[in-house]
Amino acid sequence: MTLLAGCCLMNAMTGRAANEAKILKASDYKHYADYFNRMEDEPIVQAIPNKDAWSWMEDNIPLFACPQDNFEEMWYFRWWSLRKGLRQTPQGYVVNEFLVQRSYSDKYNIIACAVGHQVNELRWAANQDYIDQYLTIWLRGNDGQPMSKLMKFSSWIPYALYQRYLVWQDKDWLLDLLPDLDAHYMAWETTQRWPEGLYWQGDVQDGMEESLSGGRRIKNARPTINSYMYGNAKALSAMYAMKASEKGLKAKEKRAALARSKAFDLRADTLKRLVENRLWNDEHKFFETRWIKDGQLAQVREAIGYIPWYFDLPTPGKGYEEAWLQVTDPKGFLAPYGLTTAEQRHPGFRTHGTGSCEWDGAVWPFATSQTMTALANVLNGYPQQYVNDSVYFRLMELYVESQYHRGRPYIGEYLDEKTGYWLKGDQLRSRYYNHSTFADLVVTGLMGLRPRADETLEVHPLIPENQWKWFCLDNVHYHGHIVTILWDADGSRFGRGRGFSLFVDGEKVAHSDHLQPLNAELK
Repeated sequence: MTLLAGCCLMNAMTGRAANEAKILKASDYKHYADYFNRMEDEPIVQAIPNKDAWSWMEDNIPLFACPQDNFEEMWYFRWWSLRKGLRQTPQGYVVNEFLVQRSYSDKYNIIACAVGHQVNELRWAANQDYIDQYLTIWLRGNDGQPMSKLMKFSSWIPYALYQRYLVWQDKDWLLDLLPDLDAHYMAWETTQRWPEGLYWQGDVQDGMEESLSGGRRIKNARPTINSYMYGNAKALSAMYAMKASEKGLKAKEKRAALARSKAFDLRADTLKRLVENRLWNDEHKFFETRWIKDGQLAQVREAIGYIPWYFDLPTPGKGYEEAWLQVTDPKGFLAPYGLTTAEQRHPGFRTHGTGSCEWDGAVWPFATSQTMTALANVLNGYPQQYVNDSVYFRLMELYVESQYHRGRPYIGEYLDEKTGYWLKGDQLRSRYYNHSTFADLVVTGLMGLRPRADETLEVHPLIPENQWKWFCLDNVHYHGHIVTILWDADGSRFGRGRGFSLFVDGEKVAHSDHLQPLNAELK
């Protein structure tokens, strides 16, 4: 089923979206929004004020229930917090990273750094107008041209939009923007390409200032931008292949689209080879930054070394998976309040001061989101012996536990790895920092819905069978259907039988007595 493009997309899903939930009742979760509204002031109001928060959530979000209270509370808090960043402008909706005005932002206070995270999170909302309008503004909002600060930060926009397509099948809208996305990629190739083929970036322009491997304005070949460009190239190749398959396309246009698809595939292959050969430190068993000044590796493991797996870049079975030992090592990245951004054994760990956006080890939700998305990819597509679903669940548990401040749910910029204290303190700029994902990690990781281009519904939950006796993710919009993922160990919680089940539009389409991967064909 192909949905309509652009602003018409939402029209295919009319009515109150949460009322289409098949098992859970939206009214059972309203108390979360009521509590969040009461727990603090509302200093900045944008498109959707607190008083309308639950109405918006009821219209838009999947419903989630589980026996671990903080997981469930954080699910609803992160959606409640995210809608604060939605801003109505004369050109349409945008998504703000900060609620307070930033000097380095573009028009409407938009910042390109976290757009990939914002798209991944909002693709699970029922109303896709937010993404449509936001990305159209980024790519065409400057008198038909890209916004002036689109390239101020490296990003994975084409890849993120293709991932959105895998959920909504918004082919017409995506292909309409294809020339703009192509031009965006080529602009990076013009400005950031090192002669040997890798891309370079400074820490600030990567959104990761004051790292151990570089500096605010030092140009280095980093795993970040090179992985982003690989993912973008693979996405653009897929988009041009879709374009070539369109009915009614002239033979010349078909050949041109296929040639462009092949060109981007070759770019991706080149980057894959360069990242594996030039950024892998075989002694450290890790992907690292390579300094442009002398061509040497930085000799420090940083969380950015996991980003290649975010895009499934590393070749499976070549030994790269050993890097994942570091997420369970207290001398590596595992800390009491989450995953650090640099290995704790390094002598430079947490040496750059506090409160100036350091990425020298403190825990950043931005980086945690990337690492957890990459870990889910490893657990789904890489045969290995180093991590399992218990590791994924424990790291998600730490991520949930870290998102509290003064005993209340909170999402900010970055935090102390040992105490959990948010390093911007009570600064308004840090509140509701829209710079990471949470819902996407629950949907695609913990619950295991793996978006695909074909009509196979693939679900691979990353939670040990004995961890929770029950859970339910309901009202998930996917390929024009409503998907429900349900686990009820003894059948007593939901009355839909015992075991693990998938429902599509209320009909059970797959079942297992155990919590294990399931597939079903969508009709």
